[in-house]
Parts: sequence; structure tokens; C-alpha cells
Amino acid sequence: MNAVKLLKQDHQRVRKLFDEYDAASDRSSKKKREIAETIFQELELHRRLEEEIFYPAVNARANQEVKELVIENLEEHQEVGSLIEELRELDPEDAAYEESFAQLVESVQEHIEAEESEMFPEAEKRLRDQLDEIGSQMEEEKEMASTH
Repeated sequence: MNAVKLLKQDHQRVRKLFDEYDAASDRSSKKKREIAETIFQELELHRRLEEEIFYPAVNARANQEVKELVIENLEEHQEVGSLIEELRELDPEDAAYEESFAQLVESVQEHIEAEESEMFPEAEKRLRDQLDEIGSQMEEEKEMASTH
């Protein structure tokens, strides 16, 4: 599968999980924690795929402007990673949890929008001949991660 298409599917899956989390807001914190943990796992895998496979491929064919975009995206990944660590330490019934989770959602949504409007068009232009190969690598990684 085309790498950009695969990453967009991941984005859709995370958006759907955010909706499920919101819908569970009146339910038990156990249900919310389960959905949140699924979100964290999805984001961590997605982040790893981008950092280890996708971004290096884009960077290899990038001009200075695109290289800066890659750096910016990596910094956003760090922020998301820190928020996930923080959330795993908090109790879902704590007000700070809801604040941090809302911050995570906002950060991820902004990252998705920027990636889909800036990074992905650049990747499609620069990696046209490699997108299927890169996507296959990412699919293999996903399969290996799901069997562990």
C-alpha cells in the first residue's frame, strides 16, 4: 500500500478513537482508560513508523524547507510522546487527566492537519517512485508490532 495512504488511514483510526473516547465520557473511567491506551498504542506505532521509515525517506530527497518540516514534525512527535507518558501516570478521574488528554487531542489534530496539508504533498511529489515500497515496509512493521 502507498505510504501516504497508510498514514492517512492511521490518522482516520486515531480520529475515530478520539470520538469513541468522547462518547465514553459519561461511562466508567475503566472504559475511557481502555480507549485511551488503544489511542496511545496507535500513536506510538504511527510515530515509530514515521520516524524510522517515512521521515528518513522524505528527508533523503528534501530541500531545506522540507528538511525543516521534518524537524518540526519530529518535535511535535516528542510533545505527543511526553503527553502520553504524563497521561499514563495520571488517574482518568483526575481533572488534570482530562486537561492533558484534551491537550493531546489538540496536538495530534494539529499535527495531522499539518502533515496532510504540507508533508504528504511533498512526500507524494518527492517519493512518487518509492511510496509503495515504503508503505510495504511500514505494513511489515505494523504486522510485527501486532504479533508482539
